[in-house]
Amino acid sequence: MSDLKDPRVLFAAERTLLAWNRTSLSLIAFGFIVERAGLLMEAIAPDSVHAAQVALTFWVGIFFIALGCFASAFSARQYSIVLRTLQPVEFPPGYAARWGLAVNSIIAILGLFLIIILIIGHIR
Repeated sequence: MSDLKDPRVLFAAERTLLAWNRTSLSLIAFGFIVERAGLLMEAIAPDSVHAAQVALTFWVGIFFIALGCFASAFSARQYSIVLRTLQPVEFPPGYAARWGLAVNSIIAILGLFLIIILIIGHIR
């Protein structure tokens, strides 16, 4: 529990959450690019690409997307824990501190949907 009674503690926690938000979005985007790289290689030079290369880029991309989802969900959990330790005086009047938590949770859910869509598309 914080004894500082200073709203800067809240804002520092929120900046950390937003940094993890950017990191998770970057991991998800990078994973999507890696996942599509196999298809691009296959389209550009179909004779020189092996099926194992396409499969490898697919699963590595899925791993990066999953890592981004995990980072987003875990950072939302950590931020929620920090919010519970703060006293009411540390929240500015009318400040909605839970919006960042909601955004990170939604990003994690949408990332999982992306994984499902890509796996279903890969199976077909």
